[in-house]
Order: sequence, then C-alpha cells, then structure tokens
Amino acid sequence: KKVIKDCFDIAPLHNPPNMMGIEACQALMPNVPHVAAFDTAFHQTMEPANYLYALPYEVYEKHKVRRYGFHGTSHFFVAHRAAEMLGKLYEECKIITLHMGNGASMAAIKDGKVIDTSMGFTPLEGLVMGTRSGDIDPAIVFFLMDKLGMNAQDANSYFNKKSGMLGLSGVSNDLRDILEAASSGNERAQIALDVYYNRVKGYIGNYIAKLNGCDCLVFTAGVGENGYDVREKVCEDLDYLGIKMDVEKNKVRGKEVDVAAEDSRVRIFVIPTNEELVIARDTYNLAK
Repeated sequence: KKVIKDCFDIAPLHNPPNMMGIEACQALMPNVPHVAAFDTAFHQTMEPANYLYALPYEVYEKHKVRRYGFHGTSHFFVAHRAAEMLGKLYEECKIITLHMGNGASMAAIKDGKVIDTSMGFTPLEGLVMGTRSGDIDPAIVFFLMDKLGMNAQDANSYFNKKSGMLGLSGVSNDLRDILEAASSGNERAQIALDVYYNRVKGYIGNYIAKLNGCDCLVFTAGVGENGYDVREKVCEDLDYLGIKMDVEKNKVRGKEVDVAAEDSRVRIFVIPTNEELVIARDTYNLAK
C-alpha cells in the first residue's frame, strides 16, 4: 500500500480513491487476499528512447517523470486475441492496438513487448479524447494560464475536462453526438472529427515506422468496437501502408471480426475488450 500511496502525486485523480476502496474492502474482508492490478504494467517493456522526455535527467531520477502509458489491461487482452486470429505466436507479431473510447490510447507491440504507447506521464498525452486535449505545445498551457487567469489546478481541469472533442466541437464529448451534428452541417463538429482522425492516422504511421511493418490493427473499446464510421475514416487512404478496409464487412458493432479487404497486407480486427477477465486472471495467479 505504501507503493500506491507514494504514487498519489503522479495520479491524484485515480490512486487516492482506489486506495480508499482497497482499505474499505480490507476492513470488511480482513482474511481475504487483495490484489491491485495496474493498467500501466503492460507498457513497462518500453525502452528509454520511448519512455523518457527531453527534460533535465534529474526530474526522471528524483520525481520519476517519464511516460507510463495506460489502458494496459485492454491492450494486453486484444493483442493476445489478435495473435490468435492471425494464427501466429504472440511473440512473433507486430500489432497496433487502438483503445478508442471517451479516453483513448494506442500501443505498438512487437515480439510480445510494448514498444511505444500514446499516453504518457498522465492520460492527458496522445490522441484527441472526449474531454482531453491530447498532444499540444506545452507553451500553450502557460499562455492560457496568463490569458484566462488560471492557476495550476484550473489549468489541469481545463485540459483534462474542457478540451478534446467537447472543446473543439462545442457539441459534446460523445462522438455519436458529434457525428450526428456533423452530418447535419455543423462545421465545428466536422472540424473536430477531422482533427480526431488525423491524430490517429499520425500515430498509425509513427508506429508502423517503429515496428518496421505491421501484421494487424486492432480496434477496441466503446468507439473502436461500435463506431464503424470512425473506423472507416481512420483507415481511409492508408493503402500505401498496406491497410485496406472492406467497407461492407466493417458495418458491424460490438462483434469480433476481420474487416480488412482480401488484398490488405495488414489485417484490421475489431475485438471487444475484456479488461475484467485480465484482472481476474492476474488476481487468480497472484492469490492462488
């Protein structure tokens, strides 16, 4: 528990309430083993080239400022399932996983190890999300703190809860609402979608370069599993990279399916995630 408490300042929104839950359960069930499953664990195979920021090295040594990544239980589950669908050993695959929900992240997995992932020191880094900005120029933070009279706590809330698709579209943090608004002619909604798709495409190209190829893309989580129109736009015009979608096959929601065209070098899988199963298995293996 001390290790978790030592990480309170790194994840102040998540770790303190989780500790409250642990302590409450321990009080109610003192003789039952309790297991903490961290969704950062899967990404700890990253090399320094991908987890270090270009900051003075002492902030990493003293304050552990580095890229951690999140959604690990989901990336773990769908990557292993993708290897089965490919008919290959997991340790021999090059996989790009796309966990796309209100929070969203991607991971590049090679030979059974995470090479890179889009979230960083916190879940704020990376893709454009429901209310999170994703990647931005860090100087914008200081500029807006000055212009809008924000303190550090205000800025944290601004970029985590008021930005992303909500801030860009002015409609909602829910992609379904934004898609509907865009189809009705809402220009801001369409621009927000274009920014969203563009960011995902950029990470796909980044990861294919780092993996030196790709066996499959895997779409999962709420948007990834159900938003077939979003999947289509993400994969549009990626044929040079060997990614070709069968648009008709893609018109499914919440089903495990390969939606790639027959001649696509890269398979495109939709795989419903099961984070609870991963946690249950980890708990069983640790507690038995």
